[in-house]
Amino acid sequence: MIRNTTKRQKLGWVLFLLYLCLLAYFMFFSESFGRTDTDRGYAYNLVPLKEIMRYFRYYRTLGMPLFLINIVGNVAAFMPFGFFLPIISRRSRKWYNTVSFGLIFSLILETLQLIFRVGSFDVDDMLLNTIGAALGFLVYKTVQRTRVKMRRLRS
Repeated sequence: MIRNTTKRQKLGWVLFLLYLCLLAYFMFFSESFGRTDTDRGYAYNLVPLKEIMRYFRYYRTLGMPLFLINIVGNVAAFMPFGFFLPIISRRSRKWYNTVSFGLIFSLILETLQLIFRVGSFDVDDMLLNTIGAALGFLVYKTVQRTRVKMRRLRS
């Protein structure tokens, strides 16, 4: 697996693993996100767009920091996933594979949050995470096109 990889892919693996460690920390261990309080009951939202609409509806009451952490943060948290996955996996160079893997990985993380009672299982978080993976893939494709154009110009 690692033997037949390019230097870029090896660097991609290292960065992807670092990203996964950071993501795991913020999802399960970060005190600033209240992840160490496991004495509370199960919390979940199974209604699509319920929490997203609540954040938009009560934006002025909730404030910018909470809005950014929940809406923008969930998208931004999965952009590296969508960017690095096509670098380390040829199978993920198709957009639908990367987006599907992003959805599945988000489902796994949300389920683990429910099981271990750190955070809540939220279908809206899964939607935002999947959008983040898709945007990360678009950034990857843009970078790839730019690299190819630059290589052609140098030739």
